[in-house]
Amino acid sequence: MRRCAVAVAAGSLLTALVSAAPPGPDVPPDRTLQAAFRAAARQHGVPEQVLLGVSYLQTRWDQHAGAPSVSGGYGPLHLTDVRSALATPAPHHGHGSEDPRGDTARPARTVAGLAPDVRTPPERLRTLERAARLTGIAPGRLRTDPAANVHGGAALLAAAQRELGQPPSPDPARWYGAVARYTGSLPASPGRPAGAGEVRAATAFADEVYAVLRKGARRTTDSGQRVELPPAPGLRPGRGRLRAPGPDARAAASPECPRGISCAWVPAPYEEYRTPDGGTDYGNHDKADRPRSQRIEYIVIHDVEGYWEGALSLVQDPRYVSWHYTLRSSDGHVAQHVPTKDVAWHAGNWFVNTKSVGLEHEGFLTAPDAWYTEAMYRASARLVRYLAGRYGIPLDRQHIIGHDNVPGGTAAHIPGMHTDPGPYWDWSHYFDLLGAPLGPAPEGGAGQVTIRPDYNTHRPGYTRCDGTASPCPPHGSGAVRLHTAPDARAPLVRDAGLRPDGGESTTGVNDTGARASTGQRYAVAERRGDWTAVWYLGGKAWFHDPADRPTAVPAAGRTVTPRPGLASVPVYGRAYPEAGAYPEGVPVQDVSPLPYRLPAGQRYTAGPRTPGEYYRATTFDPAGHVLVRGEAYWQIQFGHRTAFVRAADVRATGGR
Repeated sequence: MRRCAVAVAAGSLLTALVSAAPPGPDVPPDRTLQAAFRAAARQHGVPEQVLLGVSYLQTRWDQHAGAPSVSGGYGPLHLTDVRSALATPAPHHGHGSEDPRGDTARPARTVAGLAPDVRTPPERLRTLERAARLTGIAPGRLRTDPAANVHGGAALLAAAQRELGQPPSPDPARWYGAVARYTGSLPASPGRPAGAGEVRAATAFADEVYAVLRKGARRTTDSGQRVELPPAPGLRPGRGRLRAPGPDARAAASPECPRGISCAWVPAPYEEYRTPDGGTDYGNHDKADRPRSQRIEYIVIHDVEGYWEGALSLVQDPRYVSWHYTLRSSDGHVAQHVPTKDVAWHAGNWFVNTKSVGLEHEGFLTAPDAWYTEAMYRASARLVRYLAGRYGIPLDRQHIIGHDNVPGGTAAHIPGMHTDPGPYWDWSHYFDLLGAPLGPAPEGGAGQVTIRPDYNTHRPGYTRCDGTASPCPPHGSGAVRLHTAPDARAPLVRDAGLRPDGGESTTGVNDTGARASTGQRYAVAERRGDWTAVWYLGGKAWFHDPADRPTAVPAAGRTVTPRPGLASVPVYGRAYPEAGAYPEGVPVQDVSPLPYRLPAGQRYTAGPRTPGEYYRATTFDPAGHVLVRGEAYWQIQFGHRTAFVRAADVRATGGR
C-alpha cells in the first residue's frame, strides 16, 4: 500500500539477564567482518559458528549502512533500539483512495478514521541498550560499527547462556536455549512463564538458525565483505532449558501453517455492528468455501506499512479490513487471521480477493533501509511454499504477485491502487528461498524475457521516499525503469490509466507507470545494442540490458495476440462473467474495460486461463452468497500490473 506508518511504543527486553563485567569500550577495529566474528566469539566464549548463524538469519551479515530494520535492528547482529521504531500513527489500509474490498456492488469500505491500539508496548526492542551495558560500548558505535555490533550480539548470547545456568561451551549444540532467546520472543522475567506462542516463536527461530549451521553459507555482504560459515551437516542441538509454556488463550484454534515456522491464530472478527448513522454493517471479511467453491489462484505479497503490534490491533477491528496472515520482522513469527477458505479484503480488487490469499509483512515501502530480516523472508517463503502445495498454485510471478501487481477493477480504481511491497522487495532472493529460482528458461529464446537484475548492484534512483522530490537513499532494487526509446534520456513510458490527463510517469517510489519487476515475463518487441524493448501497455517499452550486466534473462511460455481480423481488443481489470451468465435475482456486474487496448501485432505473456467469476457476498449470512461463472479469460502481463483479456478475443500460442 502507499506510504503510511503504524506507531508502536516499546518496552524493555532481557532485563533479567545476568550482567557480566563489560570487556571495555575499546573493541579493536577488525580489518574484516569475518575477523570481527572470530574475535567476538573468542572474547565472549560463544562458538563462532553460532554467532555467524544468528547473524545470518537476522541480516545475512549485511550492515545496511548503519540504517535500522523495520523493527529497529542495527548492524549484522540486528541489535534493536526502540527509539528507531517510533512513527506517527496512521492506519494500515487507510492511505489513499483504494477500497481494499474492491467490490463495486457494495459501498466502498472506508477505514481512514481508524488508528491502531498500541497501548501495550512490546517487550522485544531494546537489545542494543542491553548490549551497551554488557560491553561498555557506546550505543552510537553499536549502531554504526560492524565489529562493535558483533561484539554486542556475542555479549547478549553469552548473557543468555548464563541466565539459563549453562556454562560457556565450544560445542554449538549446547547453545540452543541462548539462541532461542536472542530475538526477545520469550519473556525476560523469571516470574512469568512463556506462553505457548512465545515458545513456538523462540524455538522456530532457533531451529532455523541451526538449519543454517547445518547447511552453511557464504556470500559477499552489502559492504563488500566476504563472509563464510562452513557447513556442519551432523549438528543436532539439544533443546536447552526453555521455560514450560504458560496458558495460551488461542491454543484451541489451529492455524494453517507448515511445520518449521512459528504460527499463532489471531482471528479477524466476522460480526455485525452498528454504524454511526444507525444502520448495520459487518466485517471484516466474507465467508466462503474455497477451494470447493473457487480455485485459489494467487498469493498476494503486501507490506504492512507499519509495525506488528499496530497491524494486529487493526485486523481485529470489525470496522477495518483483513488479510490472511501477518509476518513479524524480528523473528519471522506468523499470525493467521482469516481461514484460507474465506475471502479477506486486502487487494483492492474483488475478483483477485476471491481467488487469493493475502500475506502482510511488517515493513515500509518507502523506507528502503528499514529492511526486511532474513528470518521474515524465510518464514514467508515456507508459508507460501506450503500454501502453493496445498492449493496447486504454481511458484511463478503470474501467481505469486505483489499488491502492486493487482490491477484496478475499473478505470476509476487505477489511480488509487496500492503500490506495496514496492521496488525494494527482493523477489530474486525470495524465489530462491521458495525453491523456484528465477533463472533463464532452458528452452528460452529471443522472443520473451524474465526481468532479473542483480538486486545488490542494480540501483535505479527513486524520489519521494520522504514525500518530497528529494532522492531516496541509494539501495538495491529488483525493479527496472522503462523508456519510450533506447536512451536513458528518453521520456518514461506513460500509463494512460494511472494518469488519464496524459501526465508523465515519474521516478517516484510509488509510481508504477513505467516499471517492470523481477520475475515478471514480457514478450520482446525489439532489440538495439544494449537495449531491449518489450510490449507494455499497448506499446514498446525500452530498458537497458547490456550483455555484460543483463537486467533480463531468456524466457519461454504462452503469449496472446488479437485474433486475426481484430485491430485491437479490450483489456479488463477483473474477469467478470457476461450478462447472460447471471441467474435471476443476481444483479449483473458491469464488465468494464480499462482505458487500454491490446493492438494487433503485439504479444503479451499469459498467466492462467480462468473462467469469468463473480462471487456475490453482500450479506452477513453466507447462505445468501452466490457464485456466478461465465466465459473464459486469459490473465496477461500488460504493464507493471496484470490484466485480463477474453479468451474469445485472442489467440494463444506457445507454452503449456
